[in-house]
Amino acid sequence: MRKLIWLILLAGHVTLAQDRYELNSGWVCAAIGSLKATGEKISEASYSTKGWMPATVPGTVLTTLLNNKKVPDPFYGMNNEKIPDIYKTGRDHYTYWFVKDFTEKAPAGNQQVWLHFRGVNYSCDVFLNGKKVNSARHYGMFLRQTYNITKLLNSNGANRLAVVVYPIDPVGNPNGGQGGDGTIARNVSHQYVAGWDWIQPIRDRNTGIWDKVTIERTGSINIKNPHVITKVPGVREPKGPQEPAQIIASAELENPTAAKIEGVLQYQLDGQTVKQPVTIEPGTVKEVTLPAYQLNNPKLWWPSGYGPQNLYAVRFQFLQDGQTVTDEETVTTGVREIQTTWNTTTRSKQVAVNGQKIFIKGGNWIISDAMLRFSDQRYDAEIRYHHDMNLNLIRVWGGALIERPEFYNACDKYGLLVMQDFWMSGDCNGRWVDPMKSEDQWTRRKYPNDHTLFLQSVTDQVKLVRNHASLAIWCGGNEITPPEDILRPMKDSILPALDGTRWFVDYSNSDEMSYNALGGNGDGPYGIQDPTHFWEHRTFPFNSEVGSVGVGDYESLRRFVPQLNMQFPQYKLKKVDSVWEYHKYIGYDQYLDPYGEPKDIADFTRKAQVVNYEQYRALAEGFSNRMWDWYTGFIIWKTQNPWTALRGQMYDYYLDPNACLFGLRNGSEPVHVMCNPTDGMVTIVNNTFEEQRNLMLVVRFYDHSGKDSFVTQVLTYIEPSSVKRILSVKELMTSLAKSKGIFLSLQLLDDKKQVVSDNLYCIPDELGIHSGLQGLGHAGLKVKANSLGKGKIEVTLTNGVTEPVAFFNRVTLLDANKKERVLPVFYSDNYFSLLPGSEKKIVVEYDNANAVLISVEGWNVSPQEVKVQ
Repeated sequence: MRKLIWLILLAGHVTLAQDRYELNSGWVCAAIGSLKATGEKISEASYSTKGWMPATVPGTVLTTLLNNKKVPDPFYGMNNEKIPDIYKTGRDHYTYWFVKDFTEKAPAGNQQVWLHFRGVNYSCDVFLNGKKVNSARHYGMFLRQTYNITKLLNSNGANRLAVVVYPIDPVGNPNGGQGGDGTIARNVSHQYVAGWDWIQPIRDRNTGIWDKVTIERTGSINIKNPHVITKVPGVREPKGPQEPAQIIASAELENPTAAKIEGVLQYQLDGQTVKQPVTIEPGTVKEVTLPAYQLNNPKLWWPSGYGPQNLYAVRFQFLQDGQTVTDEETVTTGVREIQTTWNTTTRSKQVAVNGQKIFIKGGNWIISDAMLRFSDQRYDAEIRYHHDMNLNLIRVWGGALIERPEFYNACDKYGLLVMQDFWMSGDCNGRWVDPMKSEDQWTRRKYPNDHTLFLQSVTDQVKLVRNHASLAIWCGGNEITPPEDILRPMKDSILPALDGTRWFVDYSNSDEMSYNALGGNGDGPYGIQDPTHFWEHRTFPFNSEVGSVGVGDYESLRRFVPQLNMQFPQYKLKKVDSVWEYHKYIGYDQYLDPYGEPKDIADFTRKAQVVNYEQYRALAEGFSNRMWDWYTGFIIWKTQNPWTALRGQMYDYYLDPNACLFGLRNGSEPVHVMCNPTDGMVTIVNNTFEEQRNLMLVVRFYDHSGKDSFVTQVLTYIEPSSVKRILSVKELMTSLAKSKGIFLSLQLLDDKKQVVSDNLYCIPDELGIHSGLQGLGHAGLKVKANSLGKGKIEVTLTNGVTEPVAFFNRVTLLDANKKERVLPVFYSDNYFSLLPGSEKKIVVEYDNANAVLISVEGWNVSPQEVKVQ
């Protein structure tokens, strides 16, 4: 629905009616091969579109076909094999006309109407009311289009827009290589659509009008690409009054009329107005920089875990003759400054925000949905999950795209810094000799075909997202630099001119980021590892990709694995079901067996969750243990899947979290107590800017009957952003664990006896087997659930004094009628254990109007459902 805003100045001058709306419904489409008419004819109202298929815009051809039940769900089972691939069908098969009828009257006077496309993949011609709009065909997935359609609108207000969208060329051979045969990278587009080691090929290569289409009405001057730079000198603290920050703002002003126009460009911030008189010549675009402004006592923006995410709305306006507002744009930004220095101890880059060094705990992000079905709600949920994992950075991988403003909005909100790659990958762009590629390394090194288009796209996309507080790092490409004649302009002219406030690293595992003294590629490993590996094996000091497994639980698998294929992998027999292989299963190998050889698929997924938790807790702890000594940061490969893959994910495609998320959440706590499994050293990590005083460290062991062996209680403290080693429990732990294993409980309490950090390790016996855990007695856990208001429930779990440890419990929110999981849901903790005589409260947050139930189950806890009081 259109949102009409009438702005009335106090001086009595009435502004133009500001009007901007999205064309996101009512589209129809047809394959190009089914039509013989020209674009001029199709875009006339008299041309019949009867029988055309309803189209999804924003969306792709494949999305439209799926929504019209013309193809099966490519995310389920082997369905993707039933959909024709563009490499075999030819490009015309997925070349489509898209038509939209809309109402917009031709404006009077100097009023202007603009048509905006935020993303079309890959090339297109645009027609309106019988006339061609673009003089030459548009190319490029990452290049916005804007057309002044004022003179093309019909006087009666009834208009027809027709767009023919052509797929990329070449489409690439999906031969099983990373990016298929690599030729997909000849285009300025995303590369994963030809297939990767975590996804099968997207059959139409995501052809379509994939991002927003909007209509905007302005006066004689159109404000474009407003830009806000914030400078925060000195070393700041999140609390207390602040020294001033400096604001530098600019915008482009377009004058499409035949007359010279004089006026004032201004912006409003925190109740103040900054102005700049300006004259714009006819038919020109002029960039205008306003006077620098000192913002007193600013409310600063901080990464998650370090301080609040304060945001400011900056409203730009152009006042013709200083009186009538012809256009306005609002930018939401945060006041903060990103700095980087070289840490000579670790030999890697160190990131700071507002003068304070940040230990980077990050996740690699591909894209929200492989078929480009984006939504504000999904972005918000996914970024919140990353926030809930106690991460502070997301790296957007170079085989995908410059993420959408809605993604950045969520990162701004939740405090996730962003490392944004450009569209390069070592796999496709020639870093390695690769027999799967159709062209040699030197040829691939010159991709894409059109370097000018690449640079135009860089310019455009930088302008699209540069105002976001969360954007911290630009990266030339994934594991490779762009060709020299692309890299140099980006690094030396485009980014300094359009931004100039962020670190640009030439490629993701560059020596400039992390000195590669150990050999290899500078990242990894990627598979499952013994938890001790993360503690004792030194990897790259700012590791851009390091990861492990990520299979979901039984309910997660049921969503996309047919019942006949619910056959768990058998490591000893080297047997993996075909659907599991198709969905890129990565093996758990021998790491499940210490918990008991899996009996069936449900048992396999249950034990996989224990391993998931242990893997990612150990990863976070191992890196944190060597903070500022070996490491300045790590970025997990990877934290999410945009497809139903079976590897590298903290939650599944359907936004159902698995134990990876909560193991990482525990290990990445801002203040965390942990134990090195090799030397038994109990250590505290402080990832905040504040000294933590009057902490009480409590160390206990529990056997499998619940008997407590108290070890010690130590009053301690820890400096800001530091690691402190307290004591070793190695000798006692080895002795107690010898026959059946043991539980090690570590707790940090503050001076009010509130739990700051709670960490429980399940230590195996001398053979490395969890023999005691396999025979753990039943725990009679008591559960209560109380509503805290709309969309919020508090679950209280109590374990009796005489009970054993209630091990590895999952709380789940169910629809009370369907008895299915509500998704997405956010849990303050999950996959947790309760000691004898302890109580734990879990807060569950969700957005669902239906009646709900709480379900609880655990390793040695019987499943139960509880009504919400």
